[in-house]
Amino acid sequence: MPASPEDPLVTARRLEFAALLERFRSTAVLVPLGEGPSTDTERGLLTADLNGIRFILAFSDQQALARYAQVRGEFHREWAYRTVLGARLLDVAVPAAGVPCGVALDCADGPDGVIFPPVKGIVPGGAAVDAGTTNTYE
Repeated sequence: MPASPEDPLVTARRLEFAALLERFRSTAVLVPLGEGPSTDTERGLLTADLNGIRFILAFSDQQALARYAQVRGEFHREWAYRTVLGARLLDVAVPAAGVPCGVALDCADGPDGVIFPPVKGIVPGGAAVDAGTTNTYE
């Protein structure tokens, strides 16, 4: 039986996620640049595609980025990155992607990582894949 919106556990989880989202929006994160022959100023942000959705990869600190590099077997290469405010990723970079796009924070950290999907309440309405629905994640 699915949980009703009035379920205290659902309400608590929504509030917890809303607080996490607000912290992310106000925090500067590290975003690696994609590989390529271009200069750092011309390279795009590192992304990964999953089930038709593009995710910008972001990391809370250099240690989280190092864990990601280790998992990829690329720990010894130099990783160029930009420091970007979470709100700027969600409000500017996601809509600029031109495809359904969200943000994956600390994706090498298993259950400690966070996915910010491209849905209402997280990204601008025009970039949300659920723009025609009434549910939000706020």
